Amino acid sequence: MMLIAVMVVILMLCSLDAEAQCAMCKAAAESNMRGGGTEGRGLNNGILYMLLTPYLLVAGIGYLWYKNKKKAELREANDA
Repeated sequence: MMLIAVMVVILMLCSLDAEAQCAMCKAAAESNMRGGGTEGRGLNNGILYMLLTPYLLVAGIGYLWYKNKKKAELREANDA
């Protein structure tokens, strides 16, 4: 448990400064949208795609865990 806490602290202290890119991306997307482009929409879709992937993975793992747990409970009930 202590190892995990140390790893989390190290990762938090070693984070990269990524704020500079956000302002540049926002400015580029806003100027493109003002000109009638669709770059901002594509950027938003990409962000949503990247957010959706971890949720789907966790939901899939949770479903498999639930399914296997029910199977084990059913086997235990049949054995008893």
